[in-house]
Amino acid sequence: MFTTKSGEKIFVVDGHVHLWDGSDENIKHRYGQQVIKCFYDYHKLSPKEFVWPYKKYQKYTDEDFEQDIFQNGYVDFAIFNPQYLGDFYYNGFSSLERNENFRKKHPDRVIANGFWDPRNEEAGLKQLEKDVEKYGWKGVKLYTAEWKGDSKGWKLTDPWSYRYLEKSQELGIKNIHAHKGPTIRPLNKDAFDVGDVDEVASLFPDLNFIVEHCGLPRLNDFTFIAAQEPNVYAGLAVAIALIHTRPRYFSEIISELLFWLGPDRILFGSDYALWQPKWIIEKFMDLQLPEDLAAETGQITTEMKKKILGENAARLYNIPISDGASDAKRSEAPEPVRKVAPVA
Repeated sequence: MFTTKSGEKIFVVDGHVHLWDGSDENIKHRYGQQVIKCFYDYHKLSPKEFVWPYKKYQKYTDEDFEQDIFQNGYVDFAIFNPQYLGDFYYNGFSSLERNENFRKKHPDRVIANGFWDPRNEEAGLKQLEKDVEKYGWKGVKLYTAEWKGDSKGWKLTDPWSYRYLEKSQELGIKNIHAHKGPTIRPLNKDAFDVGDVDEVASLFPDLNFIVEHCGLPRLNDFTFIAAQEPNVYAGLAVAIALIHTRPRYFSEIISELLFWLGPDRILFGSDYALWQPKWIIEKFMDLQLPEDLAAETGQITTEMKKKILGENAARLYNIPISDGASDAKRSEAPEPVRKVAPVA
C-alpha cells in the first residue's frame, strides 16, 4: 500500500507481473535469446539504481519477486499475465505451474491468469477446460504475435479465436488481457495491431478486454476504439515506465487515455521484472500534467490515481480493498473455484 505525503493510504493492484525463465538452459535457439535481450533493453529504461545484471534478469527468484513487489513495491495484490512462447523456450517463457505454486504461497495477494492459443484448435479448447478446472482462472493473457510453427501470429477475429472467446465466457473467464503494444524482437509488429479488438469487444459485451500497453505505438487507434466500446480497458504496462525517461510523452499518453476512456478504465501494471513498481508508483503519484495538456484534457487528480493504481483492477477481479483505500474491509481472497462454470 502506498502512503501519500498527507498520510492517505492507497491500495495498489499490479495488474501485469511475471515470473519468467529466460535462462540459457531454457532457450531453444537464437529467437529465445532475442526475446530476453529485447526485454533487457527495455529494462534499462529504469533509473540506474534499479537496473539488474543480465544474468539475474534472465531468471530471478521467488524471493526477488516478494521483495520487489510486496516488500518494497507498495503492491497489495499482483496479477500474473503470462506468455508461453513455446517455440522459443523448452519449458515456456512463463510456467503455469510455477505461477500457481507461488499463488498458493500468497493466496490473499496473487491471482494467476492463464493463456490460450486458437491455433491449437479443438485440442486447445479441451485443454482450456482442464486448465480452468485445475487453476480456476479469472483471466487470460493473449499474445497474438507469438510464433507457432509456420505461423507468425493470429488475430482476435480469426474463426477459432471466436470459439475460444465463447468457451472463455462459458467457463467464467471474464478478463481478456491482449498484448497490443510494442513489438518484441523477433516478433512482428503488425501481429500486435489493435484493430481486431474493435469487433470482438462488440460481439462479446460481457467480456472485459484489457488492452495491455494501450496499443502503443497505435495510441490513437486504441483510444478511438475504446471510446466507443465500454468493455475495453487500457493496461498501462510499458507506457507508464516511460514516466522516467520520457515524462512529457507519458503525460501525453495518460491525458489522452483520461480524456477518451475516463479514469475508471485504466489499469496500472509494472510489467515486472521489466521494471519495478516502487519507482514507477512514486513518480506516478508525483505526476502533474503540464499546463498545456491539462488545459485540453483536465488535470490528473489523486482520486484518479487511486482508481488507476488499484480500484479499477479490484473491481474487475472482485478483490477486496483494504482499509485506507475504501470503506470496504479487506479479507483474505478466496481460493479460486475449481469446477467449470456452467453456461449462463
